[in-house]
Amino acid sequence: MASTDIQENGTQGAVPGPGQMMIDSFLATAHRVAPEHRPLLHELAVGVFWPHRSRDLDMMIRLGEGYVAADEIGRAMGSVMYFPAEDDFSFLGMMVVAPRLRSYGTGRWLMRMVLAENRDRDLRLTATRAGYRLYESEGFESRGQVRQHQGRVRPIRAPDPVPGLEIRPMEPGDLEALRALDARAYGAGRSRALDDFLGVSEALVAVDGGELRGFALMRDFGRGKVIGPVVAAEAPVAMQLVAPFLLANEGQFLRIDTLSDSPVFEAFLAAAGLGVYDTLSEMVLGAHRRALKGPQIFGMASHSFG
Repeated sequence: MASTDIQENGTQGAVPGPGQMMIDSFLATAHRVAPEHRPLLHELAVGVFWPHRSRDLDMMIRLGEGYVAADEIGRAMGSVMYFPAEDDFSFLGMMVVAPRLRSYGTGRWLMRMVLAENRDRDLRLTATRAGYRLYESEGFESRGQVRQHQGRVRPIRAPDPVPGLEIRPMEPGDLEALRALDARAYGAGRSRALDDFLGVSEALVAVDGGELRGFALMRDFGRGKVIGPVVAAEAPVAMQLVAPFLLANEGQFLRIDTLSDSPVFEAFLAAAGLGVYDTLSEMVLGAHRRALKGPQIFGMASHSFG
C-alpha cells in the first residue's frame, strides 16, 4: 500500500499542494518565518544541540526571511533562512533539519525555495559537516574555514600595545565610519543588521590618528556571550579589540567564530581558554565578496549572519 494512501498520523490520500511536501509519511507545510514560529525554530535548534536562546532566535526573525516546515500536528521538520544585505547579497543561515528526517530531502526542498528567492544575489553560508554535501550539490563552493572558539575565559596578560592605537568605547560619531569599514570587510552593506547588533552589544573601536581602524562587538548569545563581529586589518589590532572583553569576563563562557588565518590571533584565543570547539566551511554561490586584504572579519556576528 502506498504511503500516501493511509498515513501514520491518520491522513488518508494526502496530496501535497503549493508549499507542501510528503516527508516520510507526514504532510509538511512550509511557513514563511514570522515571530509566531519562534517555538518551531527553537525546537529545531534544540534537536541539533545548537545553543540558541529565545533572544537569539528573535534577532534572526527580525533580520531574516525564509521558511520553517511543520507537519499536521505542529512538529518542526526543518528551516532555512536568509539575511539580505543590499540588493545583491544574502547570507544563508538557520539551516536545520530534524535529525530523523535528514534522508528524506527536507533540506533540499527548503533550500531550493530560498535559492529561488535569491537567484539574482551572491550567496554565502557556513556549512556544517552534515550540510556540506547538500550545499555542494546545489552549486556552492568552499572558500575557507570557520573555527568556532569557545570556553571559559582564563586569566591572560594583555597583548603588547600597538603604537599610536587607541581602544575606546564606540561613540555616536563613529557609526558611519564603522558601517563603511564593515561593508568593506563583509563584502556588502548591512546597516540594518549592524544597528540591531549595536543595540544589544558592548562596542569597542580602534582609532589611530582620528581614523577608525577596527571595531569589536560583544553581546549575550547562547550559553554566555559571543564576540563579533570583529573587523580589523591586522591581527595585532584585532587582539587589542578583543582583549578588553576577555579581561572583563574571566571565568565566564565566551565564544568567537573566526575567519582569520592568523596563527597569532588563534593562539591568543586558545591561551585565553577559547579553544577550537568545531571547524566548519565557508561556502559561496556567486562572487566571493568577503575581503581577504585590508579590513577583514576576524570574528563573525554568528554562523547565520556572517
